[in-house]
Amino acid sequence: MKEHTQGGRRAAVRKVLPAVVAAGIGVAGFTVPAHGSEPGPAATTGIRQTADADIRQSTVADGRQAAAAADFPTWGTRWVVHAGPDVSSPAVGMINKTAAGQDRITADYQVDTGHQVCQGSACSTYMAHLTGPVTGFLTVVAVDVPQDRLPGVPVHGDGGRPQPGGSRQEMLNRAAAWLTANNGAQVPYSQAKVWKDGYRQDCSGYASMALGLPTPGTNTVGLATNRGITRPISLGELKPGDLLIDASGDNNNRHVVIFEKWNNDAHSSYTAYEQRGGHGTDHRTLTYGLPGGDAEFTPYRPVMFGD
Repeated sequence: MKEHTQGGRRAAVRKVLPAVVAAGIGVAGFTVPAHGSEPGPAATTGIRQTADADIRQSTVADGRQAAAAADFPTWGTRWVVHAGPDVSSPAVGMINKTAAGQDRITADYQVDTGHQVCQGSACSTYMAHLTGPVTGFLTVVAVDVPQDRLPGVPVHGDGGRPQPGGSRQEMLNRAAAWLTANNGAQVPYSQAKVWKDGYRQDCSGYASMALGLPTPGTNTVGLATNRGITRPISLGELKPGDLLIDASGDNNNRHVVIFEKWNNDAHSSYTAYEQRGGHGTDHRTLTYGLPGGDAEFTPYRPVMFGD
């Protein structure tokens, strides 16, 4: 790997090599589950009915304002694009599949993950959020620039590196957005429809949206079992943005809710966000998974939080 000085700093000249990013995660084994779980029309704490809906790949018009994106060349082959800003998160696609540098990417922001990825002598802790040709996160090592981050592209998070608390708050902010996204009202519950942002209007689609997972969202079983998305924790470890999931049974009783906070020191109830049948997006007191509540629920931590 040759090096030269550019702009007063040493910069690696990235050879065009057929290499998979250092994480070694390919896309061949990545599949989208066939169903997404739904809450039912329960109106009281601890009582619920649920239904599991098919993931439908229909598209809708996205009413969001598109962010400005910068265009960059890439190098090498078979770089994995991930669902989140973590090389351990699920693969959602690949660039330069068959030829070195065949794809150019567009990026609207980048994240300092704090975890270094290297290929040869080129290293970076940054991952770029791509808007094309695949939507997801790509290590900046794959981009053909001499810098360790993308020039002119905003850095996500305070001070350059997103802190776990900030990421959790951003997740809760996305969850809260659906409370008023329907012209001031909550997003309605549906097993068959996707909202304007492309996510299914069921409980797992809603949780997927809050986590920033690929549209239209994974299902409840996937949220509980995919270790690239969550890991089991104890009730005492629950923090804002963690999930409580019932992934057992069939499509009539699976459900997922987003934990926000404990309501008291005794931890006898908590406030959570959920998407439930007969109501839509809700923010209310629940006891799922607690003593005296629905025992089928298990707490999980999204791995994107890094703790």
